[in-house]
Parts: sequence; C-alpha cells; structure tokens
Amino acid sequence: QVRLAESGGGSVEAGGSLTLSCAASAFTATMAWFRQAPGQAREGIASIITGGYTTRYADSVKGRFTIAQDSSKTTLFLQMSALKPEDTAMYYCAAANYNLFIRPLSAEEYSDWGQGTQVTVSS
Repeated sequence: QVRLAESGGGSVEAGGSLTLSCAASAFTATMAWFRQAPGQAREGIASIITGGYTTRYADSVKGRFTIAQDSSKTTLFLQMSALKPEDTAMYYCAAANYNLFIRPLSAEEYSDWGQGTQVTVSS
C-alpha cells in the first residue's frame, strides 16, 4: 500500500492559479487527481502513467490544469490556472500499481488514496 499526502489547497479568486502537491511513499505506475464537490460524485480530472509520461485530462479541466511529477516520480503536482467557482471541491491524489491505459480517470481503478485537500474558488 502506498501512502499519499496532498497539500497546497486553499482559497483563490476566480481566474487565479493554484498548485497542488501529492507526496507518495513509493513509486507507482499510474497516479491521478480526482475531485469531489459536496453532493456530487468523485470526478477523475487528470492522470499520468509514470513510465511513459502518458497523461489524460477530463474535458472540464483540459487546457487549464496540468499534471506533472518530479524527477523521483514520487511527488505528483497539479498546476491549476484560470480557476472557476465550479472547480471548488476536495481534491484527492490516487495511485495504481499498473499502467492504466484504459479508464485512467475511473476511481474504481485506483487502490490507494490520499486524505484530500480543499480548493475553494470565489467569484
């Protein structure tokens, strides 16, 4: 089991930027960011396959968010720009022990999860 710890959440005005970080206790094959707003289902928004650098984005964040890793591949980042009030949610980091080429934004594919970090975007 991989331990994951998110950080970097906070409050920002619409149009602003924020970068989230996720520290993993070990290397994993695929990592991703999910978010969940109150009363809504958990949404996969960005994923990265560590070995091949393959990334995938949800349409809701494409062009505004960027997923990346550091050189050790144990710290995951989510660079968020042009933030909107509808981006307000709890953001979670997730990890899977294999390369996820199919359904990389599906929560069911991930075995390890962080505790989440809150992002609030005001209008």
